[in-house]
Amino acid sequence: MKKILLVFTFFLPFSTIAQVQSIHRNTKIETMVQEISPVKLEEYIQGLVSFGTRHSLSEEEEGRGIEAARQYVLSTFKSFEAASEGRLSSKIDYFTVEVDGRRIPEDVRMGNVMATLKGTDPNDDRMFIVSGHLDSRVSDVMNAESDAPGANDDGSGVAALMEMARIMSKRSFSATVIFVAVSGEEQGLKGAAHLAKRAKEEDWNLAAMVNNDMIGNSASSGTKLRDNTRVRVFSEGVPLYETDEMAKLRQYTNGENDSKSRQLARYIKEVGERYVDQLEVKLVYRNDRFLRGGDHTPFSREGFTAVRICEYNENYTQQHQDLRTDEGVEYGDLPEHIDYEYLRKNTGINLAVLASLALAPSVPQEVGIDVSQLTNNTTIRWEAPENGKAKGYYVLMRETSSPVWEKKFFTDNTSLTLPYSKDNYFFAVQAVGEGMVESRAVFPKPVR
Repeated sequence: MKKILLVFTFFLPFSTIAQVQSIHRNTKIETMVQEISPVKLEEYIQGLVSFGTRHSLSEEEEGRGIEAARQYVLSTFKSFEAASEGRLSSKIDYFTVEVDGRRIPEDVRMGNVMATLKGTDPNDDRMFIVSGHLDSRVSDVMNAESDAPGANDDGSGVAALMEMARIMSKRSFSATVIFVAVSGEEQGLKGAAHLAKRAKEEDWNLAAMVNNDMIGNSASSGTKLRDNTRVRVFSEGVPLYETDEMAKLRQYTNGENDSKSRQLARYIKEVGERYVDQLEVKLVYRNDRFLRGGDHTPFSREGFTAVRICEYNENYTQQHQDLRTDEGVEYGDLPEHIDYEYLRKNTGINLAVLASLALAPSVPQEVGIDVSQLTNNTTIRWEAPENGKAKGYYVLMRETSSPVWEKKFFTDNTSLTLPYSKDNYFFAVQAVGEGMVESRAVFPKPVR
C-alpha cells in the first residue's frame, strides 16, 4: 500500500497564510542532548587551559605543552570506556610531519587523540568523524613557549568532543562514530591532513565529517554584538574534489548548490534546530570563512563529505593573541570569555546530528529523476540503502531559490510521483529508519 504524508501543512486564517510544522523528536536522541552539562564543558576547558600552551611545536614537559594535553584528553576518553561495554576504544595516532620551510622548522612528531565508538551492526561499515583541534597559539604562530590558553580556539571544540563521547558511549549505534582531537591545525592543518589521507588510503567508508572550530564565544569584537542564538555551518558548493564526470553532471542539473557537503549542512540545520531550542543554524555558502580554511578542508580535498561548525560572532581580540591588556582591552583566549550555555547548545547540535546519522540507515541508492518525457509532474525513483533497514523514505522538495528544503513527502515505496514541475523545484530523497531517524538527503541524477 502506498502511503504519502505531507509533513508541512498549510492553513488560511483571515486571508493570512500560516505554516504549521510538525516536529518529531526521537526520545533516545532527545535524552542524550538533555544530558549535556555546561559544568562538564567548563571542567574540560579548564583542564586544557591548565597546560599553559598546546602549541604543536611545544616541548614535552610534565604538566605543560601539547603532549601533556594529549594524555589528558586520552585519559578522559579512556574514563568513558567502562560504561561503553567494550564499544569505545581510545588511542593516540602518532605521525611525523616533515620540515616544510614554513611553519614546520624541523621534523616533528604529532598525534591525533581518537576515541572510536564502534557500531553494533557487523554489516554496517559506515564511519562518522567529529573533530576539534587540540593545538593553540599566540600572535606569533611560531611561538611555542608563551602561554596560549586556547580556551575557545579550539578548547571549545575539543570539550564538545569529550562531552559527546561521555554521553554517546553509554549507548549503541549501528554505525561507528570517531571523536578526534587533531594536532597541527595552526601549523597548516597537519593532523587533519594526516587523518584524511589515512581514511582515503585505507578505504574507510567515511560517510560524513563534522569539524568544530570555535563554538564557545557569543560576543564579537569591533561591532560589539552578543548573540548565543545563532551558529554557522560552512559547506562547499562546487566540491574541492571534482572529476570531469561530476562537473558535467553538476552543470547539467544546475546542482552547484546541492553537493553532498551542502546536503549535510542542511541536515545539520534541520536536525540541530529540531533538538536544540533557541538556536538557529545559519548556512554559509562557502567552504570556510573568507580566504581561510579548517580541518574539514583536507577531507573535502580527498572527496569526503565535510563541513565546519563555527560560532556566529568572532572576537579577534581573543584569537591568536598574546596575553596582555592594551588601552583597557584584554587580549587572549581565556576561559572566562566562554559562554558555556552557548557551548552547550552547539554541543547539542553536534550530538543530535551524529546520533541521528549513526542510528539511521545509509542513504538511498541510485536516486534518479525521470526525464523520459516532458510533463508537469515529477517522478523520483531510488533503491533501498546499502546499510540498515528503511521503514520508508522522505522525498524532499524546495523552490530553486530556496536555501533549505520546504516540503517532505513520506512514502514506503521506492518511487513517488508529485504534481510539481522539475523546472521549478529541486528534489532529494532520504531513507527513514526506526524512530523516524533520517539519512542525509541524496540529490537525484537524470534517468530515462
